[in-house]
Amino acid sequence: MLSLTQFGSSGAPLMPPEWRLRGLSGIGEGTSVPALGPFRARRDRKRFRIANFVGLSGPSGIWGPASINSTLLAVSEINRRGGILGREIEVAFHDTGGAIDDVTRTACDIVASEDADLVMGSHISAVRVALREVVAGHIPYLYTPVYEGGERTPGVMAIGETPGTQWRPAIEWLASNRRASNWYLIGSDYVWPWLSHKAIKKYIANSGGRVVGEEFVAIGEHDHSDQLARIRAAKPDVVLITLIGADSVIFNRAFAEQGLGSRMLRLAGAMDETVLLGIGADNTENLFCASGYFIDRNSRENDAFRAHYQALFGRNAPPLGSIAQSNYEGLRFLEAVASRAGSLAVKPLLSEAANVDYQGARGTIGIRRGSARMPIYLATANGLDFRLIKQF
Repeated sequence: MLSLTQFGSSGAPLMPPEWRLRGLSGIGEGTSVPALGPFRARRDRKRFRIANFVGLSGPSGIWGPASINSTLLAVSEINRRGGILGREIEVAFHDTGGAIDDVTRTACDIVASEDADLVMGSHISAVRVALREVVAGHIPYLYTPVYEGGERTPGVMAIGETPGTQWRPAIEWLASNRRASNWYLIGSDYVWPWLSHKAIKKYIANSGGRVVGEEFVAIGEHDHSDQLARIRAAKPDVVLITLIGADSVIFNRAFAEQGLGSRMLRLAGAMDETVLLGIGADNTENLFCASGYFIDRNSRENDAFRAHYQALFGRNAPPLGSIAQSNYEGLRFLEAVASRAGSLAVKPLLSEAANVDYQGARGTIGIRRGSARMPIYLATANGLDFRLIKQF
């Protein structure tokens, strides 16, 4: 399902207020976004059109509402500054929660009909692997969230955390400070957990630990009885979790309800305040998370980001988290790259994207040879919030 939202030069959204409230703050699993019509013709060079592929349904749909809001916040700010190289941004949202073949078909149609100048996404890596085959080489493709690393496809720009920066320091800290030695790995059955686990096993071994169990769970699986029984029998010090979105919520609830929260630590990735809210305050004992962004981190940049978000969408807007925030940061990255390139043509844009510094909610982020460099934070769950305990 597609929706189109336009922002004018003043930054005001060009859509009915009642749709804005419903479409930006009420999207959840099983909810579709109303369509407002097709993109303008490509010959209109006053517009820069972005097709943003985000999860609006399925396990990743938990991040959909805040991801849309974060995108529109960045669009509003950039358009108020005159757009990207003088071109106002238009953005259309496409759901990635359904069958990957359907998502790929949508992307093929966009490329063939020249309906976008750039594709952006904060979806799972399985979708990225499929989309890059039909998008890269035709128009730029900007991928914003945490991922497994190693993306070198020409035309793809990936700016999220990777295992070496996200997992390694957290594993070393738990080994040194919590005497974590035995680890059990559980993740969703797709490319990000597969490849992340390969790296994670090396980091565990280097810290003097060992893996006592590993498994991958089908996306959308709700019954974790067998997995929890195996975890209980293995008696790990830490359960490292790479389950995605709502699947992580369901697993962590069941984990705590079986009394395992007091017996072993949990270390999660792709977890943020939205997921924590779903898990519930009573189910977060001994739960740690490593991420490049937490909403409660105090800094000038993040304070401004939170204030602008609340001003545009209200106090009761969907909570921000790392996945949603990556949409905002992706457009700030694009703005910086385009400014350096002085062009939105593919070759100069991609050339500058490989080595650039830009400003976002996390402060200054550097991209060097196509890989992002940023501070990583280890936090522990404190009810429905995360308390930062270490910066790496």
